Amino acid sequence: MQDSSREEPPHPAEDVLDHVGYRLKGAHAALRGAMDQALREYDLTVPQYACLEVLAARPGLSNAELARATFVTRQSMNVVLRGLQDEGLLTRPTTVDHGRARPATLTDEGRRRLDAAQAAVYAIEARMIHTIPEGRLAGLLEDLDRMARALTD
Repeated sequence: MQDSSREEPPHPAEDVLDHVGYRLKGAHAALRGAMDQALREYDLTVPQYACLEVLAARPGLSNAELARATFVTRQSMNVVLRGLQDEGLLTRPTTVDHGRARPATLTDEGRRRLDAAQAAVYAIEARMIHTIPEGRLAGLLEDLDRMARALTD
């Protein structure tokens, strides 16, 4: 026998597409599409770009640390790292003194490619930010962080 009661939505919405999850996914899809298009010019994918950007800020991270920072699985990050290494954009030691983590660092070519692509990506982010009324960005960022913590704590 099926339960005929329906769960009430978490907030009033005229249409299911007005729910927060759909709106977040829509914003994410628009951002991803714009980044995909912009990064083609630099022969980079979004995960590759994210990896280069994180490594520029935090050189020497391991595969697992990069995967967490860029929201991909360790297996996917391993593929990204191998591709970037094959293109000469980063280096990793073939062996390490202890453990299995092989820290990655950008090469000069990796830094050059990142610098070139970063201007395009930052222009996309600027387009998004300019739509937010003055004084609301900090609150939006805090709200997004709170929502993420609510789902992971």
